[in-house]
Amino acid sequence: MSEKISSKDKLKLKHFVKELEGYRGRHTELVSVYVPKDYDLNKIINHISQEQGTASNIKSKGTRDNVITSLEKMIQHLRLFKKTPPNGLAIFSGNVTEKEGQQDFKVWSIEPPTPLNQRLYRCDKEFVLDPIRDLLEVKEVYGMIVMDRREGDIALLKGKVIIPLVSKHSNVPGKFKTGGQSAQRFARIREGAAKEFYKRLAEYVKEQFLGLKDLKGILVGGPGPTKYDFVDGNFITDQVKQKIIAIKDLSYTGDFGLQELLDKCSDVLAEEDVMEEKKLMQKFFHLMAKSSGSVNYGQDHVMEDLKLGYVETVLISEAVSDEVIEEFEKEAEALGSEVVVISTDTREGAQLRDMGKVVAILRYEVQR
Repeated sequence: MSEKISSKDKLKLKHFVKELEGYRGRHTELVSVYVPKDYDLNKIINHISQEQGTASNIKSKGTRDNVITSLEKMIQHLRLFKKTPPNGLAIFSGNVTEKEGQQDFKVWSIEPPTPLNQRLYRCDKEFVLDPIRDLLEVKEVYGMIVMDRREGDIALLKGKVIIPLVSKHSNVPGKFKTGGQSAQRFARIREGAAKEFYKRLAEYVKEQFLGLKDLKGILVGGPGPTKYDFVDGNFITDQVKQKIIAIKDLSYTGDFGLQELLDKCSDVLAEEDVMEEKKLMQKFFHLMAKSSGSVNYGQDHVMEDLKLGYVETVLISEAVSDEVIEEFEKEAEALGSEVVVISTDTREGAQLRDMGKVVAILRYEVQR
């Protein structure tokens, strides 16, 4: 799927999957149907009707009744649609009671945020959710390299998450201040050890990134000139070097360096969700420090300001329930405010979760 899915749609899908994956059938009696975009809904209804006939041959009476009723409930639900929604439709039906001999038939449907190209019908002990999970999976990733002469770290940036891959320390000796020939010899030893470290690090970079299909680019950073020696020298294979899209000066290496590299690459990653969320949260923290009357936080306080028309943007953690998000969206829509759902994967997102889950950037400073 090449089209971008909004954070709100991702959260909706995530909650949908979480709810349905909690159900298990006693036998192969939970029904999953995927209708591709532009596919005739009447054909799907006819197919499910035929499956009802096939289900009448199931030997177990309990399983037979559950499957036939689930299919009937699904047909009734599908008849509510005049035609297939623009992006297709995923429908799920089954007896989800946990008590033997009882019935609790439920039907769910969801229109995916991007076009569905898969047609599927299946009865199983659990609902088939992989096609929806696939929409949530981040396909494109960035490589990250943070280094100096002492150490090197290789990681992946996948969506909003930094995934460490390799961390290596060099054998380069510390600086030597004695003058004369011994100092020159020691300098050569240090230079040789540094080059050996660059070669080893380049091999790890090649192992991790060469042939990585969804790699959009590689970000490189570190203190001092070492990173340029590494990139410009003949250490990295050309196929990998061509993927380098940014080289940044950093104050740190290690985990702090990886976070700093992410922050410094905001220009390169401007179109990515992670930077959009970080910028909004950083704006909130900046205003809170500079002009506390321009922001507010806490669910009740923000809702009060929203109803008074003070709020420009509500930043709400994905850790909040769907009901609360919908409540804020309803108020925001009526007053021309914006609601942005912030993931908990970034440092700023974790701070939002820990400070009450709901904050607001106001349209102007409010005296309290």
